[in-house]
Amino acid sequence: MYLSKEVKADIFKKYGGSEGNTGSTEGQIALFTHRINHLTEHLKRNKKDYNTERSLVRLVGKRRSLLDYMIKKDIVKYRELIKELNIRK
Repeated sequence: MYLSKEVKADIFKKYGGSEGNTGSTEGQIALFTHRINHLTEHLKRNKKDYNTERSLVRLVGKRRSLLDYMIKKDIVKYRELIKELNIRK
């Protein structure tokens, strides 16, 4: 599997504050971004994988709603996060 426990723990440690803080908005956005990048690379190789394409669209929507929540909550953290994760606005 492309996303091991260690990789998840590293993502949440870096963005969520601790490995156990899996509910933080920043950690979830970082995890979704990692998964989106992986699925994007997969779809570049497998153009007709429509189930994965649907999953990718759903993930992007979930991440967008979390980013919208983060704008309302703390715009400074939002700007830092999108710069750090290299997300387009």
